[in-house]
Amino acid sequence: MKRNASAVWKGSIKEGSGVVSTQSGTLDNTAYSFKSRFESGTGTNPEELIGAAHAGCYAMAFSLMLGEAGYEPSEIDAKAEVSLVEDDGGFKIDAIKLTVTATIDGISDDEFQKIANQAKEGCPVSKVLNADISLDANLN
Repeated sequence: MKRNASAVWKGSIKEGSGVVSTQSGTLDNTAYSFKSRFESGTGTNPEELIGAAHAGCYAMAFSLMLGEAGYEPSEIDAKAEVSLVEDDGGFKIDAIKLTVTATIDGISDDEFQKIANQAKEGCPVSKVLNADISLDANLN
């Protein structure tokens, strides 16, 4: 399976702007710019898109692994906080903090924590990211 997305950028780094689109059409010429990335401008940015991808992937991996262990989650609320820092004259994503709160009947906190961490390691997006990934998992 292959998925794709595209980006078009016009102009200089600070004055220019771009659009991103996805194969599914969910993002269709969605704006992004220097301001939306480094300040508080309107539009998206690569870091929040990575965060959305990571949170979504993690929630699905966690649901799969819970199901394999005999649990059915009522709800999994996953968030990813992506940290972009200056590094050697450029920038890099150095860390991602996953936070998950889930409602799952019949699971102990120890089992919940074990499976939550397995999902963090097993999520395909986690595997591709070169960043320190931490997890704060909370059972409702």
